[in-house]
Amino acid sequence: MSTDEHLDPIPDSFILQPPVFHPVIPYGTTIFGGLYAGKMVTLQGVVPLHARRFQVDFQCGCCLHPQPDVAFRFSPRFYTVKPHVICNTHQGGLWQKEIRWPGVALQRGDSFLILFLFENEEVKVSVNGQHFLHYRYRLPLSRVDTLDISGDILVKAVGFLNINPFLLYSPRLEVPCSRALPRGLWPGQVIVVRGLVLKEPKDFTLSLKDGTTHVPVTLRASFTDRTLAWVSSWGRKKLISAPFLFHPQRFFEVLLLCQEGGLKLALNGQGLGATSLDQKALEQLRELRISGNVHLYCVHC
Repeated sequence: MSTDEHLDPIPDSFILQPPVFHPVIPYGTTIFGGLYAGKMVTLQGVVPLHARRFQVDFQCGCCLHPQPDVAFRFSPRFYTVKPHVICNTHQGGLWQKEIRWPGVALQRGDSFLILFLFENEEVKVSVNGQHFLHYRYRLPLSRVDTLDISGDILVKAVGFLNINPFLLYSPRLEVPCSRALPRGLWPGQVIVVRGLVLKEPKDFTLSLKDGTTHVPVTLRASFTDRTLAWVSSWGRKKLISAPFLFHPQRFFEVLLLCQEGGLKLALNGQGLGATSLDQKALEQLRELRISGNVHLYCVHC
């Protein structure tokens, strides 16, 4: 038996589906690998001032006629005195008994971040960081392979995050962790960092160093004041204006995409803007260093 045969293969579900930014509504996409327990879908956007309703459907297939089965519909309604959400399942051409959830923290004109977390027997939904509802499956989760978004909604980003059970059994990397960048960074190169935040975290940093140990740029998350910021080599801090998506005992995924003029950041599938760095400085970077109160499972440069 060769040495390679002793290595555990990385499951396909460990691969993150790229986020989608500013899709045109109605919008439909295949869910890479389908849905399974431990997968999360994030939806960031704005409720238009004229909105009556929108729906997010997790479907079994993507045909238009006949209408495919819908394992889970999440549909906020704004045309009544008190906005509410309707959840339902569509099977064999018929909608089943709907469930109404009152008190959704969404109003016309509001920005929002909705998280769909799929577990073994139910899906849990949070809105703007607060748990809102749970819905027991009426169709097998394994049949779902399509996401469809329609109605009165402006979508900024759709993200797909694998909080996979296999991750718990993956070997952890020592923290602080260092990875060499022999050729520096070039447009199109992606840095991926996956891990788990510890129970009582204080901070988490990703630093990019050049060959002289100079640190041109650092991404720093502070759990004390719940801020995420770019920190330059001369100590200047630029706060990232976005929801703080790092949480104790939760998995996270950071993507840094190198592009002309800087680095583009995505966290848990949500795009969080970019920081400026000229091409010469990017090419001179030689080391990625990660520190803080996290367990690391994957660092890819």
